[in-house]
Amino acid sequence: MPDFITNQLPEQITALLETYEWVSVVSSIVILLVAAWLSNFITKRWLVRGVFSLIEGPPKTDENGKRVKRDKSIYYRFGFISRLANVIPALVITFGIRLVPDLPAVVVTVVNNVANAFIVLTIALALGSVMDLINDLYQRRPDAKDRPIKGYLQVIKIVLYAIAVLLMIATLLDRSPVILLSGLGALAAVLLLVFQDTLLSLVASVQITSNDMVRVGDWIEMPDLNADGDVIDIALHIVKVQNWDKTITTIPTRRFISGSFKNWRGMKETGGRRIKRSVYLDQNSVHFMSTEEIERLGRFSLLQDYLTDKQEELDSWNTKLEERGKEPVNTRRMTNLGTFRAYMVNYLRASDRVRQDLTLIVRHQGPGPEGLPIEIYCFTNTVEWVDYEGIQSDIFDHILAILPEFGLQVFQQPSGYDMRSIATPYSSPDNDDTANERSLKNTPEGEPGDEDSESHGGKDESGDEEPDTDTNPGENADTSTDKETEKSTKRSADTSTNKEPDRNKNESTRQDKTT
Repeated sequence: MPDFITNQLPEQITALLETYEWVSVVSSIVILLVAAWLSNFITKRWLVRGVFSLIEGPPKTDENGKRVKRDKSIYYRFGFISRLANVIPALVITFGIRLVPDLPAVVVTVVNNVANAFIVLTIALALGSVMDLINDLYQRRPDAKDRPIKGYLQVIKIVLYAIAVLLMIATLLDRSPVILLSGLGALAAVLLLVFQDTLLSLVASVQITSNDMVRVGDWIEMPDLNADGDVIDIALHIVKVQNWDKTITTIPTRRFISGSFKNWRGMKETGGRRIKRSVYLDQNSVHFMSTEEIERLGRFSLLQDYLTDKQEELDSWNTKLEERGKEPVNTRRMTNLGTFRAYMVNYLRASDRVRQDLTLIVRHQGPGPEGLPIEIYCFTNTVEWVDYEGIQSDIFDHILAILPEFGLQVFQQPSGYDMRSIATPYSSPDNDDTANERSLKNTPEGEPGDEDSESHGGKDESGDEEPDTDTNPGENADTSTDKETEKSTKRSADTSTNKEPDRNKNESTRQDKTT
């Protein structure tokens, strides 16, 4: 048996291979593929895992002493290690294909070229993963939002991939890359059209970064693109904005150069958010204040100094008028509106929630059909939305509540309730009864009503008054005057209550009695 294994079996295998040459070729290729697979398995199973273990450090345990699972994100961040591991089996195939006997030279060349092109592609992808790792590590820096480098890294990746594609084509065609580069001049125009967006985005990205126009985390507004929110990503081609309704707006990078946008970063850096809102006053409520009103407003601690200083100023001014100052129309006097403005300025100055080092104004604006706008212009001491809205609401709540103290009224358009309140005194049934009672009270005691008077004296068909022949002419004249007054009063009441059917009935009755 040992003699068979050592002498006879090799001779039989050699004879078989000499008889069937393709068997040796196939077996060599199978051995080469198995060797490539083993090299890939060993590299990724032991070498790559060993490298990841060194990067991650010793195994960690929880409070119970159990081993904590490894963070799988490390495989993504350091993905270039796994990609480089793919080079090992490609190198095995590159050098092993030459050892396969009886293979045509063309096949060897093609396999070598394909393996070399795969190696170039693998190295390019690994370098791209390195760029992603650099950006990921850079994002951990505190100043990463101010100076993002993602756009620059993407440009480097594009150039790297372009070179890789050029080398792969040259390797597959078995030509020098210099020859391919010399032929790119004719394709320059085509390449410019193909990479037009990339070139424009590259220029825009460089300008945005160098001029510090936009950072990740900035609140920007672009109304023409319906973008209003925080910037969450700045890439080479696009900028992503998360709107306040949590939708995402994707904006081409070049639009930040070709168009305009609003960046609220200055507001956050200042630490104060502006309040710019008006309250509309009824202009009819503005008047000069009397002495009693001035004394009553003197109990406001925020107005005591103002009233004293203002009164001294007015007295000094009015003293110079001499004789003309005896007439109030020629003198300067305090108004309730001016006093209210002074009160609001002092109120805002006394608030610790309003920035005192920034602009603070309480001013008039042009009056219009909506009333007289009094604008509050100041800055809060916070930029947080909820706190800002609370401060602003508190200020205007106080304004609306304190206005009656100054004799001022807020102007607003009449509502449906206001219309009903106006119409109620004229259309209610109680008022109709009141009008009828008034007409009856105007009738002298003992005289008949309207219908009875019409039975004694009415109108003929021509519209002329018929005299009553049963009464004294002198008394008839006085009675006719009283009756006419009574008729007019009652007719007016009927008209105001729109009692057209009753009027038609009286007219028909009058015609019948006249007949």
